[in-house]
Amino acid sequence: MDIRFEQAEARFEGRTVVHPLTLSLTERRIGVIGLNGSGKTTFARMINGLVLPAAGRVTVNGFDTVKDGDKVRGQAGFIFQNPQNQIILPILKEDIALGLKSRKLSKAETEAAVGAMLARFGIAHLGERRAHELSGGELQLAALASVLVTHPGILIMDEPTNQLDLKNHSLVERTIHGLDENIIVISHDLGLIADFDRVLFFHEGRLAHDGPPAEIIARYRELAA
Repeated sequence: MDIRFEQAEARFEGRTVVHPLTLSLTERRIGVIGLNGSGKTTFARMINGLVLPAAGRVTVNGFDTVKDGDKVRGQAGFIFQNPQNQIILPILKEDIALGLKSRKLSKAETEAAVGAMLARFGIAHLGERRAHELSGGELQLAALASVLVTHPGILIMDEPTNQLDLKNHSLVERTIHGLDENIIVISHDLGLIADFDRVLFFHEGRLAHDGPPAEIIARYRELAA
């Protein structure tokens, strides 16, 4: 993984949400923390081109988010805070297959790829189910399958354990820790990212602290106290 911010900033309606940022991300597991409105989600969305820089440059594995948008999205998948919002088709296995449509696979190849992804996350029995029939944990696994079926090397997750009960929280946490992909996780769930390689702490649109989880989480707790 090679993500670079070069004096990149984000603005909405004339307001700077992420101030000019120069940063390189190469670690396999990175956490992103901060108070609500600190700019952390906007920062994460800049990585796969959901938010384009108003100034400066962002590259992902050498691809520019402005010039090479499709290639960047092929490198970095994004799972939203409410995963139900990104499951488009009513039947889960059809939604997963939708991500493969541009690859012009045969029906058999598509079915095999979808089946393998459902099996990977232990949700083969949910393939014929509708999104509204799934629990919070099952929705997160469904969203993971829908994004990872195209094999992006980087996965960005926005509050993946938000509003989950204990059972579903444990299920999603175990799944995240078992992923092979490089992951960037935005989270208020500090325990989830406590053993990550690196944590970024945003405050008022700026990267306030950056370093090992224990040190950065401690700084965040001081601010939030």
